[in-house]
Amino acid sequence: MSQVSSVIVPYAAYLRVYEPLAAFPEPERSHWASYARRSDRPTCQDELRRSLADLLPTPPVAVPVHESGDAFVTDVDGVVCVCPWRTRLRGWQALGELGGELPGPVLDAAVPPLVRLQAAQDYERWLVRNPDARPWIRTATWQIPLHWFVLLSEEEREYEKGTAEQAPVLRYRTPMVQARRRVARGLRALKDAMDEGPLIDGLVDVGRWLEEFHPRSLVELDYGGLVHVLPAGDLEGDHSAADVAAGIDALRRGDGPAAGEAYARLAERWRAVRDRRSAN
Repeated sequence: MSQVSSVIVPYAAYLRVYEPLAAFPEPERSHWASYARRSDRPTCQDELRRSLADLLPTPPVAVPVHESGDAFVTDVDGVVCVCPWRTRLRGWQALGELGGELPGPVLDAAVPPLVRLQAAQDYERWLVRNPDARPWIRTATWQIPLHWFVLLSEEEREYEKGTAEQAPVLRYRTPMVQARRRVARGLRALKDAMDEGPLIDGLVDVGRWLEEFHPRSLVELDYGGLVHVLPAGDLEGDHSAADVAAGIDALRRGDGPAAGEAYARLAERWRAVRDRRSAN
């Protein structure tokens, strides 16, 4: 569990995939096997501090010069699984999305146009050499996309209250086979109930992403920095995966009012988070 830091962490949540060592080709497999035996592996807070530190110079370092050799590591039934950070790739992708999130003057002040242009050109050249590259981590700021919760169940929810020294933790972990099965079932129910919509589009996208990983992988949804913006009572009472499952089940049964009630609970919960974003 991450220690509380004086650094103001971004209010971001993460969807991660941990793959077994067997999924990686050599020499990467040997690198991760050795890495997993280390006792001084960096934490998510370390990853955040490094990314924030890169934004301090003038001009800022929008994307790391070299790819990270770090990863998150976990044990799944005796099998070592790793989730590479791939900080450089994720930096390029995040930079490409900034234009739709920030007003032009704010974006130019945070990351000057020349810096963005150079990063875009570097990314294009890199993609020519790595056309099949994909991140093991997806990030969402100030929210959790509702389609992420479709992958999970209430029984997989893990919540730990915070202390003076430790931040609270709220996360879900599920086997890849379960996540893929829930995506397929959720899509069938949604497409039977509606022709199109952002929930369907998001679920199709995340389903394609999951197909790129080893079938014995582990999928994790981590509330990450959002635990610092949600009051303790709201965090403990957050059962968004159960609400999403209830809404989809209601659609499957043709129970529109019940589906509406589930959506209303979700909308109210996450509207409160977005309101805090506007206040900052």
